[in-house]
Amino acid sequence: MILYAAILETIDPKKDAEILDVHKAYLQKYIDEGKIFAKGPFTDHSGGLIIYKTDSFEEAKKLAENDPVVLEQSRKLTLKEWRSNIE
Repeated sequence: MILYAAILETIDPKKDAEILDVHKAYLQKYIDEGKIFAKGPFTDHSGGLIIYKTDSFEEAKKLAENDPVVLEQSRKLTLKEWRSNIE
């Protein structure tokens, strides 16, 4: 199964804390639609990971780039195509 891993590195912790609830609400919409396979923060507080389950890299990129933490530049986005060995 091909999935898309968005690594979101925190670059502005103060701004990130201010928009955290908006970020979570944004993600919840796509969780409800089945477009997010998993998500969560890194335990070292350096950011988080979202695994998108979309039809294409382009769709995952659009969702990731429109995340409020990316738009507000509180986190840096790295998006990678990822193959799960668990089907």
